[in-house]
Amino acid sequence: MGGAVLPVSVVGWCCVVQKEPDRNEIREGFCHSPDTFKKRVSKNTFFVLVRVVDELCLVELTEDILKQLMELVFRLVCNGELSLARVLRKNILDKVEQKKQLRYTNSLKPLAARGVSARPGTLHDFRSHEIADQLTLLDAELFYKIEIPEVLLWAKEQNEEKSPNLTQFTEHFNNMSYWVRSLIIQQEKAQDREKLLLKFIKIMKHLRKLNNFNSYLAILSALDSAPIRRLEWQKQTSEGLEEYCTLIDSSSSFRAYRAALAEVEPPCIPYLGLILQDLTFVHLGNPDLIDGKVNFSKRWQQFNILDSMRRFQQVHYELKRNDDIVCFFNDFSDHLAEEALWELSLKIKPRNITRRRTEREEKT
Repeated sequence: MGGAVLPVSVVGWCCVVQKEPDRNEIREGFCHSPDTFKKRVSKNTFFVLVRVVDELCLVELTEDILKQLMELVFRLVCNGELSLARVLRKNILDKVEQKKQLRYTNSLKPLAARGVSARPGTLHDFRSHEIADQLTLLDAELFYKIEIPEVLLWAKEQNEEKSPNLTQFTEHFNNMSYWVRSLIIQQEKAQDREKLLLKFIKIMKHLRKLNNFNSYLAILSALDSAPIRRLEWQKQTSEGLEEYCTLIDSSSSFRAYRAALAEVEPPCIPYLGLILQDLTFVHLGNPDLIDGKVNFSKRWQQFNILDSMRRFQQVHYELKRNDDIVCFFNDFSDHLAEEALWELSLKIKPRNITRRRTEREEKT
C-alpha cells in the first residue's frame, strides 16, 4: 500500500497473495467501470486486503497503515461502494478495539500480583491433577492470545514491543520455573525438599496427559537446574527424574520431544522455545529473495513450523478455574533470583565439603 508496506508476516498465511496491491490500483479499481472482468478482479483484490487486515498482528497496525486504510474506506464511500466500505471499516474498528483492550489489560498487570502473605496453605494441600489442571488453564489463557505474526516477527527482530503476547507467555514460563526452584530450595529439611520434588514429578505426569508441554518443561527445567540438581537426593528420585529429562534431550535436534508432539491430538500447549529456535534458524539460513523474487521455499518452511501451533490454538481446554489454587500460585511473582538460589544451594551443600560434615553442622 504505497509508502507503508503491509507486514510480510501475513504472506505466509495468505499464499494466494502473489504481490502487494498498489495503492492506486486499489483506489481506482472500484470506480464504476464497464469492464466486468476488471471489476471482479478489483473486488477479489479487495477481499484479499480484508483478509490481510484481519490477520494483522496488533502491533503491526501502525498509525500510517491505519490512516491509509481509512482513506480507502472514504474513497469507497465516495465511489458508491457502501457495502465494501462497511466491511473494511468494521474490520479496521475491530482491530483498533482489540489494540485498546490490550493496552488496558497491560496497564492493569502491575496491580494483579498480590503479596506473599496472600498465599494460603502449601502445595501439599492440593491434589497433583488439580494443580496440573490450573497450570494448564493459566497457560492456555496466555497461549490463545498469541498471534502468529508475533512469533514470526520475534524470530526476525526479537522485539518485545512487537510481540507483547509472546513476551508475556515467555515471562510466564520463566517465572513458573523459578517459582518451582524457590519453593523446593527454601525448604529447610532435606526430607521436605525431597517430598516437594516428588510432588512436582507427579504434577508433571498429569501435565503430560493434558499435552501441556509448556508447564511440563517449565517444571522440568527447574528440577534439572544446577542449584537443585547438585543437592543430595534419593537414588530412586534421581533415576526417576532422569527418565523425564529424556524428553528434552537436545541431541538429534530434540527428536524425542518432536516425536511426542507429532503424536498428540489437540488440545495441546507446545513448548514455544523450540518453535522460536526453528524459525530463527530458517530466517538466518535462508534469504528472503532469490534473484529478486520471493523465496517461497523459506516461506513454506516457516508455514510448516507455525501451522501446528495454529492448529493447537483452534482447540481449547475445558477446565474449571479453582481460585484457591490460582491464588496460591500468586502469578508466580514471588520467587528468588538466580544468585539467591545459588546462595541457598551452597548453604545446604557447600562446595568441597563432605556430606557427613554438612549433616553434623546442620545438627549443631
